Amino acid sequence: MADDPFRELRRRPKRGAVLLDFDGTLAPIVDDPDAARLLEDAADILRRLARRFALVAVLSGRPVDFLTSRLPPEVLVSGLYGLELSRNGRRSDHSQAGAWREVVADVAASSDARGPAGMRVERKGLSLTLHYRAHPELAAAVRRWADTQAARSGLVVRAAKMSVELHPPLEVDKGSALIELCRTTDVRAAMYVGDDIGDLPAFTALDLLATEGVQIVRVAVAGPEAPAELIDAADVVVQGPRGVLDLLESLAR
Repeated sequence: MADDPFRELRRRPKRGAVLLDFDGTLAPIVDDPDAARLLEDAADILRRLARRFALVAVLSGRPVDFLTSRLPPEVLVSGLYGLELSRNGRRSDHSQAGAWREVVADVAASSDARGPAGMRVERKGLSLTLHYRAHPELAAAVRRWADTQAARSGLVVRAAKMSVELHPPLEVDKGSALIELCRTTDVRAAMYVGDDIGDLPAFTALDLLATEGVQIVRVAVAGPEAPAELIDAADVVVQGPRGVLDLLESLAR
């Protein structure tokens, strides 16, 4: 890569995309998922980026409603790994996702009633997350429970930080969401910043865009829970959400 991996983004911001995860990237990881908030100054930096770049988007496993309540409206939001989208205040869902809402609700209710004691169930409408951050000793039991629920419901399991997620069996992830956003915006330079295993598909999607002539930068956020696979796949590594903000500030100038 060039000495400055962000050179093309800085040179042609109106053909550039800044794509980011939320938890652990723009917001510190917290014990209570509902308590997650942007770092101070992050909203202002995101607004400035949105005025400068063709596309500024957050791609997250969180629901769109949660994300839009915490992010400035100038930021495009892709929620639930691409199952939900909010652009300029207009919300849309994946065309095949709606049929799975009742299935997700049933699994969530079963998990509340009969899942491992101490496991926290986070309902997301089109998916759910089973948390064990407060009880790390439950990791194996939560995974077994998730596998059992997936087998009976048809949902699929995805690993996450101190949690397990259950999603509809649709070919949608952060990578497919990134590809669609970048192609429809026709960007020539793109970066993605993430901190978890679920961000690897976004890195892979950037690799595909690179074969189409897009200049890419894969940025990993280092921390005590950052997976080695993500760090190894990155072009640039920053330290925690504060390091992310320092990077974004440099791009917003």
